[in-house]
Amino acid sequence: MLYYSPTPLATLRVRINHQIKAPELRVITETGENLGVISISQALKEARDRGLDLIEISPTAVPPVAKIMEYGKFQYAERKKQKESKSRNTGVELKNIQVKIGTGEHDLELKAKKASEWLALGNRVKIELFLVGRSKYMDMNFLKERMERLFKLITTEYRVASEPVKGPKGLTAVLEKKK
Repeated sequence: MLYYSPTPLATLRVRINHQIKAPELRVITETGENLGVISISQALKEARDRGLDLIEISPTAVPPVAKIMEYGKFQYAERKKQKESKSRNTGVELKNIQVKIGTGEHDLELKAKKASEWLALGNRVKIELFLVGRSKYMDMNFLKERMERLFKLITTEYRVASEPVKGPKGLTAVLEKKK
């Protein structure tokens, strides 16, 4: 069963059968048996005799590696691998918490509780001390002290990934879970 892909070569990532241009290939059968390095014509004949396709697995290897198997099964296996790698790669999110200079103690406790939950889950937390009007020009030590109030309320062990930095909207610091 020889299968020719209807998609043009430009969008095709995997070459099959007559699309393979290498003069010699290292060929592996569907059972995993290594046929060794053989010419492209010999490899195509072997695939045709078995009623399967010749699929170029590793085009950058010297010589390129090809596998004799059904193209549909190959596509299915590749999609399955991609799905699995996507599900494993959840990644770390960056969560934001925004406070102002006049934020009350109870509100700070609630925001610190949320930050603790996020840190416990392994996410990074970006804390912004939002400055409006005249508060933008206050003493930097005073502003850092205000931010420290929130840091002290966080219960999960953390480390400061980036120290408080003054930006256009205020003071920003990033926290992450201690390893």
